[in-house]
Amino acid sequence: MSSKSANGALNGRAPPFGQWERSVAARYLRAKRSQGGVALISVISFIGIMLAVAVLIIVMSVMNGFRAELLSRMLGFSAHLYVTGGVLNSPDRDAAVKRIADLPGVVQVYPVIEAQAMAMGYGQIGGAIVRGVTPQDLKATTLVSGNIVRGTMADFGQGEYGGDVILVGDRLAQSLGVQPGDELSLVSPTGGATAFGATPLRKTYTVGGTFTVGMSEYDQAFIYMPLEQAQLFFGRDTGVDYIEVKLRDPDMAVAMKGAVARAAGPAALVTDWTEKNAAYWGALKVERNVMRLILMMLVAIAAMNIISGLVMLVKNKGRDIAILRTMGAGQGSIMRIFFMSGAAVGVLGTLAGLAIGSLFCMFIGEIQQFVEWVTGTQVFNSDIYFLTRIPAKIDWQEVAVITFWALAMSFLATLPPAWRASRLDPVEALRYE
Repeated sequence: MSSKSANGALNGRAPPFGQWERSVAARYLRAKRSQGGVALISVISFIGIMLAVAVLIIVMSVMNGFRAELLSRMLGFSAHLYVTGGVLNSPDRDAAVKRIADLPGVVQVYPVIEAQAMAMGYGQIGGAIVRGVTPQDLKATTLVSGNIVRGTMADFGQGEYGGDVILVGDRLAQSLGVQPGDELSLVSPTGGATAFGATPLRKTYTVGGTFTVGMSEYDQAFIYMPLEQAQLFFGRDTGVDYIEVKLRDPDMAVAMKGAVARAAGPAALVTDWTEKNAAYWGALKVERNVMRLILMMLVAIAAMNIISGLVMLVKNKGRDIAILRTMGAGQGSIMRIFFMSGAAVGVLGTLAGLAIGSLFCMFIGEIQQFVEWVTGTQVFNSDIYFLTRIPAKIDWQEVAVITFWALAMSFLATLPPAWRASRLDPVEALRYE
Protein backbone atom coordinates (compact mmCIF):
# COMPACT_ATOMS: atom_id res chain seq x y z
CA MET A 1 0.00 0.00 0.00
CA SER A 2 2.74 2.43 0.98
CA SER A 3 4.74 1.47 -2.15
CA LYS A 4 1.75 2.21 -4.36
CA SER A 5 1.22 5.52 -2.58
CA ALA A 6 4.83 6.42 -3.10
CA ASN A 7 4.72 5.40 -6.75
CA GLY A 8 1.49 7.29 -7.16
CA ALA A 9 3.12 10.39 -5.79
CA LEU A 10 6.13 10.02 -8.06
CA ASN A 11 3.94 9.34 -11.08
CA GLY A 12 2.37 12.77 -10.66
CA ARG A 13 -0.97 11.75 -9.18
CA ALA A 14 -0.21 13.57 -5.93
CA PRO A 15 -1.20 17.22 -5.84
CA PRO A 16 1.50 19.88 -6.38
CA PHE A 17 3.38 20.89 -3.23
CA GLY A 18 2.22 17.66 -1.61
CA GLN A 19 3.58 15.97 1.46
CA TRP A 20 6.40 14.10 -0.23
CA GLU A 21 7.63 17.18 -2.09
CA ARG A 22 7.64 19.21 1.12
CA SER A 23 9.46 16.46 3.03
CA VAL A 24 12.18 16.18 0.38
CA ALA A 25 12.60 19.98 0.26
CA ALA A 26 12.91 20.15 4.04
CA ARG A 27 15.43 17.30 4.05
CA TYR A 28 17.58 19.07 1.45
CA LEU A 29 17.38 22.34 3.37
CA ARG A 30 18.60 20.67 6.58
CA ALA A 31 21.25 18.55 4.95
CA LYS A 32 24.79 19.04 6.23
CA ARG A 33 27.73 19.80 3.97
CA SER A 34 28.99 16.22 4.26
CA GLN A 35 25.62 15.10 2.91
CA GLY A 36 25.76 17.43 -0.05
CA GLY A 37 23.80 20.22 1.64
CA VAL A 38 24.52 23.93 1.84
CA ALA A 39 23.32 24.72 5.34
CA LEU A 40 25.93 27.45 5.90
CA ILE A 41 24.94 29.37 2.78
CA SER A 42 21.28 28.99 3.71
CA VAL A 43 22.00 30.47 7.14
CA ILE A 44 23.87 33.38 5.57
CA SER A 45 21.00 33.99 3.16
CA PHE A 46 18.52 33.86 6.04
CA ILE A 47 20.50 36.39 8.08
CA GLY A 48 20.93 38.69 5.09
CA ILE A 49 17.22 38.80 4.29
CA MET A 50 16.29 39.14 7.96
CA LEU A 51 18.60 42.11 8.51
CA ALA A 52 17.63 43.79 5.23
CA VAL A 53 13.90 43.58 6.00
CA ALA A 54 14.40 44.70 9.60
CA VAL A 55 16.53 47.68 8.57
CA LEU A 56 14.03 48.70 5.89
CA ILE A 57 11.14 48.62 8.39
CA ILE A 58 13.14 50.50 11.04
CA VAL A 59 14.41 53.23 8.72
CA MET A 60 11.03 53.85 7.08
CA SER A 61 9.27 53.85 10.46
CA VAL A 62 11.76 56.36 11.87
CA MET A 63 11.31 58.59 8.81
CA ASN A 64 7.53 58.31 9.20
CA GLY A 65 7.94 59.20 12.85
CA PHE A 66 10.06 62.21 11.99
CA ARG A 67 7.45 63.45 9.55
CA ALA A 68 4.55 62.90 11.95
CA GLU A 69 6.34 64.49 14.91
CA LEU A 70 7.56 67.50 12.97
CA LEU A 71 4.18 67.96 11.33
CA SER A 72 2.24 67.75 14.58
CA ARG A 73 4.58 70.15 16.38
CA MET A 74 4.91 72.61 13.53
CA LEU A 75 1.16 72.74 12.95
CA GLY A 76 0.44 72.77 16.67
CA PHE A 77 2.80 75.70 17.10
CA SER A 78 1.77 77.72 14.05
CA ALA A 79 -1.24 77.59 11.74
CA HIS A 80 -2.71 75.62 8.85
CA LEU A 81 -3.81 78.64 6.81
CA TYR A 82 -2.49 82.20 6.71
CA VAL A 83 -4.53 85.25 5.70
CA THR A 84 -2.60 88.32 4.54
CA GLY A 85 -3.30 91.33 2.36
CA GLY A 86 -5.36 94.47 2.82
CA VAL A 87 -7.77 92.85 5.25
CA LEU A 88 -5.12 93.05 8.00
CA ASN A 89 -5.45 96.83 8.32
CA SER A 90 -9.07 97.05 7.27
CA PRO A 91 -11.89 98.12 9.62
CA ASP A 92 -13.57 94.88 8.50
CA ARG A 93 -10.80 92.73 10.01
CA ASP A 94 -12.69 91.65 13.12
CA ALA A 95 -15.78 90.83 11.05
CA ALA A 96 -13.61 88.81 8.64
CA VAL A 97 -12.13 86.88 11.58
CA LYS A 98 -15.64 86.06 12.78
CA ARG A 99 -16.76 84.94 9.31
CA ILE A 100 -13.75 82.63 9.01
CA ALA A 101 -14.35 81.23 12.50
CA ASP A 102 -17.93 80.33 11.52
CA LEU A 103 -16.75 78.09 8.65
CA PRO A 104 -17.16 74.32 9.22
CA GLY A 105 -13.88 72.64 10.09
CA VAL A 106 -12.25 75.80 11.51
CA VAL A 107 -11.31 75.51 15.19
CA GLN A 108 -9.33 78.70 15.81
CA VAL A 109 -8.75 82.07 14.10
CA TYR A 110 -6.59 84.80 15.57
CA PRO A 111 -4.48 87.82 14.48
CA VAL A 112 -0.73 87.57 15.00
CA ILE A 113 2.28 89.86 14.96
CA GLU A 114 5.55 88.12 14.25
CA ALA A 115 8.83 90.03 14.06
CA GLN A 116 12.49 89.64 14.84
CA ALA A 117 14.13 91.30 17.81
CA MET A 118 17.42 91.33 19.68
CA ALA A 119 17.19 89.77 23.16
CA MET A 120 19.65 90.77 25.90
CA GLY A 121 19.89 88.82 29.12
CA TYR A 122 22.56 88.83 31.83
CA GLY A 123 25.64 89.40 29.70
CA GLN A 124 24.22 87.30 26.85
CA ILE A 125 22.76 88.55 23.57
CA GLY A 126 20.86 86.59 20.95
CA GLY A 127 18.32 86.90 18.19
CA ALA A 128 14.68 86.01 18.82
CA ILE A 129 11.37 85.84 16.99
CA VAL A 130 8.61 87.59 18.91
CA ARG A 131 5.01 86.51 18.40
CA GLY A 132 2.27 88.81 19.58
CA VAL A 133 -1.04 87.10 20.41
CA THR A 134 -3.89 87.67 22.84
CA PRO A 135 -3.89 85.75 26.14
CA GLN A 136 -7.02 83.83 25.03
CA ASP A 137 -5.38 82.71 21.78
CA LEU A 138 -2.16 81.74 23.54
CA LYS A 139 -4.14 79.65 26.03
CA ALA A 140 -5.90 77.92 23.13
CA THR A 141 -2.48 77.05 21.65
CA THR A 142 -2.09 74.07 23.96
CA LEU A 143 1.28 73.04 22.54
CA VAL A 144 2.69 76.17 24.22
CA SER A 145 0.33 76.88 27.12
CA GLY A 146 0.28 73.22 28.13
CA ASN A 147 4.08 72.88 28.12
CA ILE A 148 5.23 75.70 30.40
CA VAL A 149 8.08 74.07 32.30
CA ARG A 150 9.04 76.97 34.56
CA GLY A 151 6.95 79.85 35.85
CA THR A 152 3.38 80.52 34.76
CA MET A 153 1.36 82.49 32.23
CA ALA A 154 -1.08 83.82 34.86
CA ASP A 155 0.15 87.44 34.47
CA PHE A 156 0.44 87.27 30.67
CA GLY A 157 -1.70 90.05 29.16
CA GLN A 158 -2.34 91.80 32.48
CA GLY A 159 -1.77 95.55 32.58
CA GLU A 160 -1.77 98.55 30.28
CA TYR A 161 -1.31 97.58 26.61
CA GLY A 162 -1.18 93.96 27.67
CA GLY A 163 1.46 94.47 30.35
CA ASP A 164 5.18 93.68 30.29
CA VAL A 165 5.13 89.93 31.03
CA ILE A 166 6.41 87.65 28.26
CA LEU A 167 6.90 83.90 27.75
CA VAL A 168 10.29 82.70 26.50
CA GLY A 169 11.36 79.42 24.91
CA ASP A 170 13.19 77.40 27.55
CA ARG A 171 16.35 76.85 25.50
CA LEU A 172 16.46 80.54 24.58
CA ALA A 173 16.04 81.50 28.24
CA GLN A 174 18.92 79.22 29.22
CA SER A 175 21.18 80.65 26.53
CA LEU A 176 20.38 84.19 27.72
CA GLY A 177 20.82 83.24 31.38
CA VAL A 178 17.33 84.26 32.51
CA GLN A 179 14.54 82.50 34.38
CA PRO A 180 10.99 83.37 35.47
CA GLY A 181 10.96 86.66 37.35
CA ASP A 182 14.10 88.00 35.67
CA GLU A 183 14.20 90.99 33.36
CA LEU A 184 14.88 90.59 29.64
CA SER A 185 15.58 93.51 27.31
CA LEU A 186 14.31 93.41 23.74
CA VAL A 187 15.40 95.68 20.92
CA SER A 188 12.99 96.26 18.04
CA PRO A 189 14.56 97.53 14.80
CA THR A 190 11.36 99.37 13.78
CA GLY A 191 9.62 100.24 17.04
CA GLY A 192 10.50 103.91 17.47
CA ALA A 193 8.93 106.36 15.00
CA THR A 194 10.55 109.80 14.54
CA ALA A 195 10.43 112.56 11.98
CA PHE A 196 13.36 110.90 10.25
CA GLY A 197 11.75 107.45 10.09
CA ALA A 198 11.82 104.31 12.24
CA THR A 199 14.56 103.91 14.83
CA PRO A 200 15.40 100.96 17.09
CA LEU A 201 13.43 100.77 20.32
CA ARG A 202 14.66 99.06 23.47
CA LYS A 203 12.37 97.96 26.28
CA THR A 204 12.74 95.73 29.32
CA TYR A 205 10.21 92.97 30.00
CA THR A 206 9.67 90.45 32.80
CA VAL A 207 9.96 86.73 32.04
CA GLY A 208 6.72 85.18 33.29
CA GLY A 209 7.52 81.62 32.29
CA THR A 210 9.41 79.39 29.87
CA PHE A 211 7.94 76.80 27.54
CA THR A 212 9.20 73.82 25.60
CA VAL A 213 7.39 72.18 22.71
CA GLY A 214 9.95 69.40 22.23
CA MET A 215 11.33 70.96 19.06
CA SER A 216 14.56 72.87 19.57
CA GLU A 217 13.98 75.07 16.53
CA TYR A 218 11.12 76.73 18.41
CA ASP A 219 12.37 76.40 21.99
CA GLN A 220 15.54 78.34 21.26
CA ALA A 221 14.06 81.11 19.10
CA PHE A 222 10.54 82.20 20.09
CA ILE A 223 9.14 84.69 22.60
CA TYR A 224 5.42 85.27 23.18
CA MET A 225 4.20 88.80 23.90
CA PRO A 226 0.66 90.20 24.38
CA LEU A 227 -0.78 91.42 21.06
CA GLU A 228 -1.34 95.02 22.14
CA GLN A 229 2.16 95.25 23.55
CA ALA A 230 3.62 93.81 20.33
CA GLN A 231 1.70 96.37 18.26
CA LEU A 232 3.18 99.12 20.39
CA PHE A 233 6.70 97.67 20.53
CA PHE A 234 7.01 97.03 16.79
CA GLY A 235 5.14 100.16 15.71
CA ARG A 236 2.23 98.33 14.08
CA ASP A 237 -0.42 100.74 15.49
CA THR A 238 -3.62 98.63 15.29
CA GLY A 239 -2.42 96.43 12.44
CA VAL A 240 -1.18 92.82 12.46
CA ASP A 241 1.17 90.78 10.29
CA TYR A 242 -1.30 88.02 9.41
CA ILE A 243 -4.32 86.07 10.57
CA GLU A 244 -3.72 82.44 11.49
CA VAL A 245 -6.37 79.80 10.87
CA LYS A 246 -6.30 76.35 12.45
CA LEU A 247 -8.43 73.54 11.10
CA ARG A 248 -9.75 70.35 12.64
CA ASP A 249 -7.93 68.39 9.91
CA PRO A 250 -4.65 69.91 8.62
CA ASP A 251 -4.89 67.81 5.45
CA MET A 252 -7.96 69.85 4.46
CA ALA A 253 -5.96 73.09 4.30
CA VAL A 254 -5.68 73.13 0.50
CA ALA A 255 -9.39 72.38 0.05
CA MET A 256 -10.38 75.08 2.56
CA LYS A 257 -8.37 77.89 0.95
CA GLY A 258 -11.20 79.00 -1.32
CA ALA A 259 -13.81 79.13 1.44
CA VAL A 260 -11.48 81.04 3.76
CA ALA A 261 -10.60 83.51 0.99
CA ARG A 262 -14.27 84.21 0.31
CA ALA A 263 -15.00 84.67 4.01
CA ALA A 264 -12.00 86.99 4.45
CA GLY A 265 -13.04 89.25 1.58
CA PRO A 266 -11.60 90.35 -1.77
CA ALA A 267 -8.65 92.16 -0.15
CA ALA A 268 -7.31 88.94 1.42
CA LEU A 269 -4.61 86.56 0.24
CA VAL A 270 -4.72 83.01 1.64
CA THR A 271 -1.82 80.56 1.74
CA ASP A 272 -1.57 77.15 3.42
CA TRP A 273 1.10 75.41 5.44
CA THR A 274 2.25 73.26 2.52
CA GLU A 275 3.14 76.40 0.56
CA LYS A 276 4.91 78.03 3.48
CA ASN A 277 7.07 74.93 4.03
CA ALA A 278 7.12 73.70 0.42
CA ALA A 279 10.91 73.37 0.13
CA TYR A 280 11.24 71.58 3.46
CA TRP A 281 8.46 69.05 2.92
CA GLY A 282 9.46 68.53 -0.71
CA ALA A 283 13.01 67.64 0.32
CA LEU A 284 11.71 65.35 3.06
CA LYS A 285 9.46 63.52 0.60
CA VAL A 286 12.25 63.06 -1.95
CA GLU A 287 14.61 61.80 0.74
CA ARG A 288 12.00 59.33 1.98
CA ASN A 289 11.34 57.94 -1.50
CA VAL A 290 15.03 57.63 -2.35
CA MET A 291 15.79 55.92 0.96
CA ARG A 292 12.97 53.45 0.38
CA LEU A 293 14.28 52.63 -3.11
CA ILE A 294 17.85 52.11 -1.88
CA LEU A 295 16.81 49.84 0.98
CA MET A 296 14.47 47.82 -1.23
CA MET A 297 17.43 47.21 -3.53
CA LEU A 298 19.35 45.93 -0.50
CA VAL A 299 16.53 43.49 0.20
CA ALA A 300 16.73 42.31 -3.42
CA ILE A 301 20.52 41.88 -3.15
CA ALA A 302 20.13 39.89 0.07
CA ALA A 303 17.58 37.66 -1.65
CA MET A 304 20.07 36.99 -4.45
CA ASN A 305 22.14 34.97 -1.96
CA ILE A 306 19.48 32.31 -2.28
CA ILE A 307 20.55 31.75 -5.89
CA SER A 308 24.13 30.83 -4.97
CA GLY A 309 22.92 28.45 -2.26
CA LEU A 310 20.43 26.72 -4.55
CA VAL A 311 22.92 26.45 -7.42
CA MET A 312 25.32 24.60 -5.11
CA LEU A 313 22.48 22.49 -3.75
CA VAL A 314 21.41 21.47 -7.25
CA LYS A 315 25.01 20.59 -8.12
CA ASN A 316 25.46 18.53 -4.95
CA LYS A 317 22.10 16.78 -5.35
CA GLY A 318 22.48 15.89 -9.02
CA ARG A 319 22.53 12.14 -8.26
CA ASP A 320 19.38 12.43 -6.12
CA ILE A 321 17.60 14.37 -8.87
CA ALA A 322 18.49 11.70 -11.41
CA ILE A 323 17.20 8.92 -9.15
CA LEU A 324 13.93 10.79 -8.51
CA ARG A 325 13.48 11.34 -12.23
CA THR A 326 14.10 7.66 -13.03
CA MET A 327 11.54 6.73 -10.36
CA GLY A 328 8.93 8.80 -12.16
CA ALA A 329 9.14 12.26 -10.64
CA GLY A 330 8.25 14.88 -13.21
CA GLN A 331 10.08 18.06 -14.01
CA GLY A 332 7.42 20.04 -12.17
CA SER A 333 7.97 18.06 -8.98
CA ILE A 334 11.73 18.60 -9.10
CA MET A 335 11.24 22.31 -9.72
CA ARG A 336 8.79 22.62 -6.82
CA ILE A 337 11.11 20.77 -4.45
CA PHE A 338 14.01 23.15 -5.01
CA PHE A 339 11.67 26.15 -5.17
CA MET A 340 10.37 25.30 -1.69
CA SER A 341 13.93 24.79 -0.41
CA GLY A 342 14.93 28.29 -1.46
CA ALA A 343 11.60 29.95 -0.71
CA ALA A 344 11.65 28.62 2.85
CA VAL A 345 14.83 30.61 3.51
CA GLY A 346 13.22 33.77 2.12
CA VAL A 347 9.97 33.30 4.02
CA LEU A 348 11.68 32.57 7.35
CA GLY A 349 14.11 35.48 6.88
CA THR A 350 11.29 37.87 5.99
CA LEU A 351 9.19 36.84 9.00
CA ALA A 352 12.17 37.15 11.34
CA GLY A 353 13.04 40.57 9.91
CA LEU A 354 9.41 41.65 10.24
CA ALA A 355 9.37 40.65 13.91
CA ILE A 356 12.72 42.26 14.73
CA GLY A 357 11.95 45.49 12.86
CA SER A 358 8.50 45.87 14.43
CA LEU A 359 9.72 45.16 17.97
CA PHE A 360 12.65 47.54 17.54
CA CYS A 361 10.31 50.36 16.50
CA MET A 362 7.88 49.64 19.33
CA PHE A 363 10.62 49.85 21.96
CA ILE A 364 12.90 52.38 20.27
CA GLY A 365 12.66 54.79 23.22
CA GLU A 366 13.86 52.17 25.68
CA ILE A 367 16.61 51.10 23.26
CA GLN A 368 17.78 54.71 22.94
CA GLN A 369 17.92 55.11 26.70
CA PHE A 370 19.83 51.84 27.10
CA VAL A 371 22.41 52.77 24.45
CA GLU A 372 22.91 56.20 26.00
CA TRP A 373 23.28 54.60 29.44
CA VAL A 374 25.84 52.07 28.20
CA THR A 375 27.88 54.50 26.10
CA GLY A 376 27.44 57.53 28.35
CA THR A 377 26.86 59.72 25.29
CA GLN A 378 23.85 61.37 23.70
CA VAL A 379 23.12 59.44 20.50
CA PHE A 380 20.32 61.77 19.39
CA ASN A 381 21.28 65.44 19.60
CA SER A 382 18.20 67.67 19.63
CA ASP A 383 20.25 70.61 18.34
CA ILE A 384 20.75 68.73 15.10
CA TYR A 385 17.54 66.74 14.71
CA PHE A 386 15.11 69.31 16.23
CA LEU A 387 13.47 66.62 18.41
CA THR A 388 14.40 65.40 21.88
CA ARG A 389 13.93 61.68 21.13
CA ILE A 390 14.01 59.29 18.20
CA PRO A 391 10.49 59.02 16.79
CA ALA A 392 9.17 55.87 15.13
CA LYS A 393 5.75 55.38 13.58
CA ILE A 394 4.96 52.00 12.05
CA ASP A 395 2.85 52.27 8.91
CA TRP A 396 1.40 48.78 8.62
CA GLN A 397 0.46 49.29 4.97
CA GLU A 398 4.09 50.11 4.23
CA VAL A 399 5.20 47.10 6.28
CA ALA A 400 2.87 44.94 4.17
CA VAL A 401 4.49 46.32 0.99
CA ILE A 402 7.97 45.61 2.40
CA THR A 403 6.96 42.06 3.31
CA PHE A 404 5.46 41.47 -0.13
CA TRP A 405 8.59 42.84 -1.80
CA ALA A 406 10.92 40.63 0.26
CA LEU A 407 8.84 37.52 -0.44
CA ALA A 408 8.58 38.34 -4.14
CA MET A 409 12.37 38.81 -4.43
CA SER A 410 12.95 35.57 -2.54
CA PHE A 411 10.57 33.62 -4.79
CA LEU A 412 12.06 35.11 -7.95
CA ALA A 413 15.57 34.25 -6.79
CA THR A 414 14.65 30.57 -6.42
CA LEU A 415 13.19 30.17 -9.90
CA PRO A 416 16.40 30.03 -12.05
CA PRO A 417 18.19 27.28 -10.04
CA ALA A 418 14.93 25.38 -9.51
CA TRP A 419 14.23 25.48 -13.26
CA ARG A 420 17.81 24.33 -13.93
CA ALA A 421 17.31 21.40 -11.55
CA SER A 422 14.10 20.38 -13.33
CA ARG A 423 15.91 20.37 -16.71
CA LEU A 424 18.73 18.13 -15.49
CA ASP A 425 19.17 15.03 -17.68
CA PRO A 426 19.15 11.86 -15.47
CA VAL A 427 21.48 10.02 -17.85
CA GLU A 428 24.10 12.78 -17.77
CA ALA A 429 23.78 13.08 -13.98
CA LEU A 430 24.35 9.31 -13.42
CA ARG A 431 26.97 8.79 -16.12
CA TYR A 432 29.92 9.38 -13.83
CA GLU A 433 28.34 8.07 -10.61
